Amino acid sequence: MPNDKDYNKVNVLIVGAGPAGLSCAIQLKVQKPDADICVLEKAADLGNHNLSGAVLETEPLHTLLDTAIPGWRDSESAKDVLAKKIRKDNVMFLLGKELSFNISFTIKLAKKFGLGFGQMMHKNDYIVSISKLTKWLGQIAKELGVEVLTGFAAEDIILDESTGMTKAVKLVDQGLDKEGRKQPNFVEGETIRADFVVLAEGCDGLLTEKFVEKAGLKRRCPQLYSVGVKELIKVNSRQYKKFTSGRVVHAMGYPIWTPVLGPGLFGGGIIYPADDDNIVVGMIVGADWKYRDFNPQDALTNFKNHRFVKQFIAGGTVIEAGAKMIPEGGYYSIPRDPQTGSIGKGNCIIAGDSAGFVNMLKIKGLHNAIDSAIAAAKAIVEYSDNPSATAAKYTELIESSNVAKEMRSARNFRQTVAKFGPLQGMPISVLGGLLPEFKIEEDYKAMTAARYRLKPKQQFDKDTFTAMAATEHREEQPCHLEILDSKICAEKCTPKFNSPCITFCPAGVYETVHDVVKPANPSNCLHCKTCQRKCPFDNIRWTVPEGTGGPRYKRM
Repeated sequence: MPNDKDYNKVNVLIVGAGPAGLSCAIQLKVQKPDADICVLEKAADLGNHNLSGAVLETEPLHTLLDTAIPGWRDSESAKDVLAKKIRKDNVMFLLGKELSFNISFTIKLAKKFGLGFGQMMHKNDYIVSISKLTKWLGQIAKELGVEVLTGFAAEDIILDESTGMTKAVKLVDQGLDKEGRKQPNFVEGETIRADFVVLAEGCDGLLTEKFVEKAGLKRRCPQLYSVGVKELIKVNSRQYKKFTSGRVVHAMGYPIWTPVLGPGLFGGGIIYPADDDNIVVGMIVGADWKYRDFNPQDALTNFKNHRFVKQFIAGGTVIEAGAKMIPEGGYYSIPRDPQTGSIGKGNCIIAGDSAGFVNMLKIKGLHNAIDSAIAAAKAIVEYSDNPSATAAKYTELIESSNVAKEMRSARNFRQTVAKFGPLQGMPISVLGGLLPEFKIEEDYKAMTAARYRLKPKQQFDKDTFTAMAATEHREEQPCHLEILDSKICAEKCTPKFNSPCITFCPAGVYETVHDVVKPANPSNCLHCKTCQRKCPFDNIRWTVPEGTGGPRYKRM
């Protein structure tokens, strides 16, 4: 820890320096300038672990910055990060490898008649690199006096057994060898006490899930996930101009679901413009896929080779790539105190993707992350003298905000698609609030012995993909990926499903070594946590590696 300040005790400790965590810190400093605020981030630098589409609604960010930095719109940083707005918003349906249909008119009709799908319009939203947005917000927070500490990974959250209040956060030990023995450079992870704790780690946060378990929080529906894989591709100026700078494309259909023969997977492709003749291409797939040999990167390959997509990227060079999960369970998957309904407990609040504030009818959650962060800050300021009531106040603010309004509007969407499949589920979901609350199982239980019939002939190059994410970890540290019972792999998973973790891990972490499946390449890990949520026997656990490890995204 830095020597100029004692960080064993702070007023507010925020875990995760993404848009939610940093927005909370900024709002806190605006409302309470003398507050002692510390933001912990496990990545080596701000933005390194942040990956998204990303389409950002303007209002929450404007609300945050208008009070924090008068005249911020004229800054060079704002002009760089927020340079692009959506002027052309296309929703395409892809049929087979050649055909494409613009179905944007159906979304416009849905909006006109007040149907849920109408929320899918994105015109006038910002097209952003979430890595660059995070770095910018971090700089703003620092200039306001927030201590933002990168390279510090938290491994545990400590609760007071007598009161249930959150006392502290424990950082991970550093300087252990692969067997867990202390090396000469060993540093024990410090314990940081705080009056208030905000968990803003993003999707499937390690501390968040530990807090949910320790504090006895419950979800009415298990959290559901999608896996997103994304590439930034350098194309020629002619292709870039053909796509157009203010255009976004969201695509459904091929290669993850087709009307007749399948496959029947939830999700779709994305195409966005970036700077310097770069185009973003990505594929998002619901983690409830049933095919044992499916890999979202194979779907990305098929998507890139579709005639509609290929015209914009043919001959281009991938210059950055990455993967992450997205929380999709919606309103019924928000973790709450079963006694009070609070999103958190006492002095500990859960914000952003950690809480699951993604509106799947919009395919967006970034604006809700910022909105929820503002609410978290307001609750902390109002109850600075009564920390035990903070989570209740935060929940009250959320429930009366646009965040809850959106989440309620989309509350049955993802579960309906999971229940009936995309072909039947998406039309049925139009009924929205008239539908019952479907009981849905965790994503990993969907796995079957069936095969993905659109498997590309050429194996996806995971080594190059991982290199484009610039991921690295100290080689000698203990493996942060744990297979709970190797017998399950040998006796159940491999015979029935042919070790699907080897296939679906986007970074090639898992291999069969001397007939044993193991995380043979943990230094490749992209921190997407797909393995933890998709192992068909729930037999893998992701634990936090030393700080600074993982991907080093710059423009994702």
